[in-house]
Amino acid sequence: MRKRIASLTSNVLHPVLLILALILLLSSTAASGMLDAVKWTVIAIAISVLPVLLVVIYRVRSGKLDAIFTNDRQQRTKTYLLTGLCSIASCLVLASLGAPSMLVTAYTAGVVLVVTFMFINLCWKISLHTAFMSGAVAVLIIVYGVVTAWTVVLLPPVAWARISLKQHSAVQVAAGAIVSAAIVVGVFWGYGYL
Repeated sequence: MRKRIASLTSNVLHPVLLILALILLLSSTAASGMLDAVKWTVIAIAISVLPVLLVVIYRVRSGKLDAIFTNDRQQRTKTYLLTGLCSIASCLVLASLGAPSMLVTAYTAGVVLVVTFMFINLCWKISLHTAFMSGAVAVLIIVYGVVTAWTVVLLPPVAWARISLKQHSAVQVAAGAIVSAAIVVGVFWGYGYL
C-alpha cells in the first residue's frame, strides 16, 4: 500500500505534468488574451516538452532507458543534454517572437536548472521530482504572491514518495529542492521580478 501511494504521488506530481501546468498558467497570466495564451503554450510545449517526451518514450520502449525519471544516473545524461538543447531553443524562440517576459524568465530559469543538474548528474544523482516541485512553488509564489504559498505542502509528499520508492536518498531529495528554488529565485531576481 505504501509503495502504491508513493508511486501515485510521484506520477500525479510528475515533473512533466508540473511543467505543462506551469506553462499553461504562465501563458494565461502573462498573455494579452486567450488566443495569445494558447499560442505561447503551444509554441513552448512543441519546442521544449514534446520532443523530449517523445524521445524518452522511444528510448524506454526500445530498452535504452529503464523508465521515465526512474533511471540510474548514467542513463540520464543524454536526456539532460536533449532537454537542455530543447529548453535553450524554446527560450530563444519565445524571446525572439516577443513572448511575455514572465514566460521567457521562467524558461531561462529552466535552462539554468537543466544545465546545472546535467553537470551535477555527471557525478551524483539529484531528485528531479523535488526540483521541479520546488521550482514550481517558487515561481507560483514569485508571480502570484503569498496566496500560492500553500503549494509548499506538496513538496514533502513528493520527497517522501521518491525516498519510499528508493529512487533517491534524503540528501538527494533535499538538494534537488534547495538548488532548484535558489536558481528560480536568482533568475527571477535577475530579471527584476523580486
